[in-house]
Amino acid sequence: MSGPPASPPLGAVPGGAAGRRRAVIVAVVSLLGATLFWAGNYIIGASAVEEIDPISLVLLRWVIALVPLLVIAQVVERPAWRQVLRAWPWLVALSGLGLLGYNLLLYAALQFTDAFNASLINAFNPALITLAAAVFLRERLTPLAVVGILTALVGVLVVLSGGDLAALFGAGGGFGAGFGAGFGVGEALMIGAICAWTAYTIIGRRAPKLPPITATAVQAAVVIVVLTPVSLATGGPTLPGTPQALWALVFIGIFPSVLSYLLWNRALTVLPASGAGVFLNLITVFTAAFTILAGHPYTPAQLIGGVIVIGGVVLTNARTLLPRRATPHPR
Repeated sequence: MSGPPASPPLGAVPGGAAGRRRAVIVAVVSLLGATLFWAGNYIIGASAVEEIDPISLVLLRWVIALVPLLVIAQVVERPAWRQVLRAWPWLVALSGLGLLGYNLLLYAALQFTDAFNASLINAFNPALITLAAAVFLRERLTPLAVVGILTALVGVLVVLSGGDLAALFGAGGGFGAGFGAGFGVGEALMIGAICAWTAYTIIGRRAPKLPPITATAVQAAVVIVVLTPVSLATGGPTLPGTPQALWALVFIGIFPSVLSYLLWNRALTVLPASGAGVFLNLITVFTAAFTILAGHPYTPAQLIGGVIVIGGVVLTNARTLLPRRATPHPR
């Protein structure tokens, strides 16, 4: 899938200037809702993996989401299903990298690190995508984007090192020897997750143009087909054993899996896709807010590193205020 459709021309919104303003307000609220629910995927996901293993969580998430996605796709996008299915090699590859690969690595990471840390590493993803696009798609990398990527990387290293950057090259073994409290299995899995999503995005830009909700629905079906025999071979999916785990699963299957995609694509009928992409930084902001409000522990390194990462990503994507490409939807 190549991402949501580009926004319509400015005059496409009826009602003149007043109608345009109302449409923009609705679009902004939609983006806030979408990113809020995606942030919830980190917070609620961290709770869900305490009872449901990552394979079962990914499988059950898309089982819950599949029928609503198919219904919404049919009603809103009215796809030509034969044309969509002819792109099956692309859809299988994208499903394996995005809906399956990214989420499996994310939920596995949340077994070993907290949601805030995972979201901070994920915040580097837009900068990594920009770098990968320059390498594999020959997209122009501006000096400002280079500064932004390096800045965001420093922020990630602050998070991974627990604030002790000197320890990364400390005595006793060179690079990596000093990775301390901030770096472990969870952080390594999250790095794998953002690499998977980067590959998903780059391949998505080469894929045939397909309606985004339709493509998401087909990819969800692919995940179910692939993971069902794997789950059965390992004893079957782990079902939620408490009301809390059940509600967590229902939340993940409906809000970040269905409603976020619907709100995101609704907003992109009004706002430029690349401009909307700036809102993705709110996933980390919302996750940080939830962490602090819930009383979960956090470190100065997480806060400082997070600010540096987001600042670097904003610099990296500064030119997207004049969009040229659609921004693939997240998670």
